[in-house]
Amino acid sequence: MNTNTDTAPVIDAQKVGVTFKVDGGHVEAVRDVSFTLYRGQTTALVGESGSGKSVTARAIMRLLSKRATVSDQTHIYYDGKDMAHLSDREMRQLRGNRISMIFQEPMSSLNPIYTIGWQLCEVLILHQKLNKKAAMARAIELLDEVRIPDAASRVNQYPHQLSGGQRQRVMIAMALANRPDVLIADEPTTALDVTVQAEILHLIDDLKARYGMGVILITHDLTVVRQFADQVYVMQHGEVRESGPTEEVFSNPQHAYTRRLLASDPKGIANPLTDAQDSVLVGEGVRVQFMLRRGGAFRGTYFPLIAVDGLSLDLKRGETLGLVGESGSGKTTFGQALIRLIHMDEGRVTFCGDRIEDKDRQGMRPYRSRMQIVFQDPFSSLNPRMSVRQVIEEGLVVNGIGRNADERYERMKQALRDAGMPDTISHRFPHEFSGGQRQRLAIARAIALEPEFILLDEPTSALDLSVQAQIIELLRKLQREKGLSYLFISHDLKVVRALCHRVMVMQHGKIVEEGLVKDVLVNPQTDYTKRLVRAAFEIAT
Repeated sequence: MNTNTDTAPVIDAQKVGVTFKVDGGHVEAVRDVSFTLYRGQTTALVGESGSGKSVTARAIMRLLSKRATVSDQTHIYYDGKDMAHLSDREMRQLRGNRISMIFQEPMSSLNPIYTIGWQLCEVLILHQKLNKKAAMARAIELLDEVRIPDAASRVNQYPHQLSGGQRQRVMIAMALANRPDVLIADEPTTALDVTVQAEILHLIDDLKARYGMGVILITHDLTVVRQFADQVYVMQHGEVRESGPTEEVFSNPQHAYTRRLLASDPKGIANPLTDAQDSVLVGEGVRVQFMLRRGGAFRGTYFPLIAVDGLSLDLKRGETLGLVGESGSGKTTFGQALIRLIHMDEGRVTFCGDRIEDKDRQGMRPYRSRMQIVFQDPFSSLNPRMSVRQVIEEGLVVNGIGRNADERYERMKQALRDAGMPDTISHRFPHEFSGGQRQRLAIARAIALEPEFILLDEPTSALDLSVQAQIIELLRKLQREKGLSYLFISHDLKVVRALCHRVMVMQHGKIVEEGLVKDVLVNPQTDYTKRLVRAAFEIAT
């Protein structure tokens, strides 16, 4: 860590204020926020979702929507220039070159129609004037640098062919491509498993030290802040509640809100199970294989990747089964194959006593309202052109649930309340919410259909700790009241411990360990599980 503040700050933000125009008035998202960032230093902005952290970062980058108005008193100095008052052309020269940003949602930040390699090359060609061959060679180096395996093959793949964690690493490579002076990392490890999270944060830390970068770290993970940040600013409702050197704030928090944040952690255990249980979802010998391409455009070769290698599970009614492992281990592929969202090459799947592995799209229609999914990336799973009401009511209309529009409207409002959101937001759109709030909208959409089974794919990864606790309690409550069954895919073992009855640990498409949560997480048998548990429950070193 570097706490040397003798030199001039690389970023000096003074009285940042941002107001959004919304139906019926204005919302003051950020009020009078000031902070400084020095070269070789990490400054963390922490707080719950909706506290104004990301809006503050976007104000620095001048990437706010047209509805946003920046206060006249706002000044953001970089290298002697006030970025709040630069022209669009001058900002384009800085953005992505001297000041880079890693966004929270990697899938919506990467262009789905271009390969990973080309998107990296575009940055290098534009800012460093490299030719295509040199840019591609550099792109492979960058992917190696952020620990993406077999980088030479991966450059020819598209974003949808990578796991959520791998996509996030591509975004980090893109942000670091031009060796910027300032890196704004907006939840950079949200989509990453615990072991890779430690690697990526150490990587950013190493590059910061090597190139004298200043890093603005936006996160809700206080373990990360404590280890990697020099200065911390605690935000709530758009204002800074407390700030200072990290160790000082953590050791002796002055504000009640900071104390509450530091005390937040997923607590409790799963609901007790009854003895007599029916099987809701049974998978036997499920196998999924993808064909990947390596080599040039004319002499490329294809090779198989076995993502799911003959796996089986038996999920009981009212049970929560955790599926954990590092990104790219096949967790999401296995879950989506079980509910027939992707093709499986071999295996049998039984849902509530009915065989479904051979049913076509039409044959699956009657089951779709009974099985729901909450995706990892809430922004790309919510239609940006639909209002909150339309997003939630769409499933009700498609499945013929509700006698009329009034009844569907009441169901929609109840689902919002159940997910911890006010029922007065039905006219707003997904982009008007923070990442955590969008994830709650996705949960509201799923529970509105009153399904029997929900596949939860990293549902709490975008949520801050206090909201995580609310969502865990909500999922437990729904399970108690409706007998719901969950397949819970996660890399956050603290949440798995609080919510799941059993856990299966995946690595390279295989199950390496399974059993009751209290057994596997307390006394892991395999080296891989021991490494995951150590990274989750101890500060990564």
